[in-house]
Amino acid sequence: MGNDRNKRLFRKGERIELNIIDLAFGGKGISKIPTEDGDFVCFVDNTLPGQKVLVSVDKCKKKHAECKLVEVLEKSEAEVEIPYQLIPGAPYAQLPIEMQEANKKNSCLQLFIRIGKIENIEDYYDEFISSPDVWHYRNKMEYSFSAIRYDFDVKHDVDDFAFGFKHRGTWWMVENLEKDSGLFDSEFENAFPKLKKFFVEANLSPWHPPKKEGFLRFLVARKSYSEDKLLLNLVTTSSELDDFKMDEFVHLLKDILGNRFAGLLHTINDSISDRIQATDGNCALIYGDDKIVENLLGLNFEISMQSFFQTNPKCAEKLYQKVIDYVQDTTEKQEVIMDLFCGTGTIGQLISSKIPGAQVIGVDIVPEAIADAKKNAKRNNVEDLKFYAADVGKFLQEYPQYNGTISTVVLDPPRAGIAPKTLKKVVYLNAPRIVYVSCNPSTQARDTEYLVSCGYQLKKVSFVDQFPHTSHVESIILFEK
Repeated sequence: MGNDRNKRLFRKGERIELNIIDLAFGGKGISKIPTEDGDFVCFVDNTLPGQKVLVSVDKCKKKHAECKLVEVLEKSEAEVEIPYQLIPGAPYAQLPIEMQEANKKNSCLQLFIRIGKIENIEDYYDEFISSPDVWHYRNKMEYSFSAIRYDFDVKHDVDDFAFGFKHRGTWWMVENLEKDSGLFDSEFENAFPKLKKFFVEANLSPWHPPKKEGFLRFLVARKSYSEDKLLLNLVTTSSELDDFKMDEFVHLLKDILGNRFAGLLHTINDSISDRIQATDGNCALIYGDDKIVENLLGLNFEISMQSFFQTNPKCAEKLYQKVIDYVQDTTEKQEVIMDLFCGTGTIGQLISSKIPGAQVIGVDIVPEAIADAKKNAKRNNVEDLKFYAADVGKFLQEYPQYNGTISTVVLDPPRAGIAPKTLKKVVYLNAPRIVYVSCNPSTQARDTEYLVSCGYQLKKVSFVDQFPHTSHVESIILFEK
C-alpha cells in the first residue's frame, strides 16, 4: 500500500498549474501531463479548454487526479466579456452560448455510448432545446453571509463582512456580490451594496463558519415571473434578535422592490450545520404572503419557500412540452399514466390537462410535495389525478394491481438516478412506454443500459439547457417495448 502511494504523482492538497485542453462530461476540464508511463490526466471542475489554471489536488490515483479550481490564471481565447459580475455558480458565463450548448450535446451523447452502451445514439437524437432566456432566467437564489471574505486582490481570505456567494470550493469564505450576476433579478442584485450597508451599520454580525457563531446566515429569494414578484427568507440565529430592527429591514425591501415585494419570512436557525432549513428554531411570516404563484403552460402553481420548483420556469415549459409530446406520441385517450418521483405534481397535472381522459397516478416520497400537488391540482381544476405520498419502490410493491395496467410511466428521479431495486419494479409494471426525465444524464445513461437489457428500445432522446453558464443539462428519453 505504501509503495502504491509513493508512485502517485501528487499529494492531496498540493497546488499545481495546469493547461486545460479538453472537456469531459459535467464540465470537468481535462489536462494531460506526460510521464514515463504515458499521459497522467487531471480533471478540473468548471474550467475551459485554453485556460491556464491553478488547482488544488483533491484525489490522486496512479493515472489520474481529481482537482479543484483555485484560480484562472489565463483566460481561454473563446471567452468574451459580459456586463455582469462573474460568480462561482456560472463558470461558463464568458463562453458563447452556442459553444456551451454544443459541448453539452456532444458530452451527453458520448455518455450514452460509453455508459449506456448505445453505439448508434445519434440515430435516436431528437433535438437540443435552448433556454428562451440565457440571462436572468433563475427563479431562486441563495446568498450567504460570512465573517470571512475572499479578497481577489490578495487572492486569499480576509476577516471582513461578506455577503454574496460561497467562493468556489470553499465552505467558509464568501465573495461579495456588488452588482447583477446576470442569473437572477437585476433590480434585486444591484441593490446588494445597499443591503450590505444596512446590515453593517446595524452592527449585526455575519456567521463565522469555523467558529460556528454569528447572527446573519442566509438570504433566500424566490421569484415569480408571471407575477413579477419576489418572496424572501432571511435566515439568522437567535443570538442578536434584540438588536435587529426587522421593521427597518422590511422598509428597506419595500424601498428597493416596491410592489414587487411579495413577502418576507424569517427563519431562526441555531444549528451549527451549514444549512438553510431550521433544525433548531422556527420560521415565521414577517410581511406579506408566504407564497408566490407561477404559471406554466396555462396552469398556476403555488410556490412556497420550501417547495421544489424548476429553477428556469420559461425553459421548464419547453421541457414539459417535450415530455407531453413523448407521452402523446402513441398514447390513446383513457389510458393510465404513472408519474413516479412526481414532486409537486407539475408533470402529472400538465399531462392530465393536455391529454383528455388520461388517468394520472403521481407518487413521491415527500409528503409536503404531495400536499402541494393536491392543492395545485384543485387550484387548476385538474381531475383524473391520484397522488400518493410513498417511497416509489415500496409503492410499486404494495400496489401490485397496477402491474400490466399502466400504458406510460413517467420517471423524473433525483440526480442519483433510480435505485436498482426500484428500477426493477418499474420494469415489472410492464408498461409499453417509459418517458425518463433526468437532471443527470450519466445516471440516466446507466439506467438506459438496464432498461434496454430488459426489452425496452430507445426511441428518442432530447436535451434541454435548463441551466445556461453551468455544466448541468436535462435529458428526456422515450422508451418503448
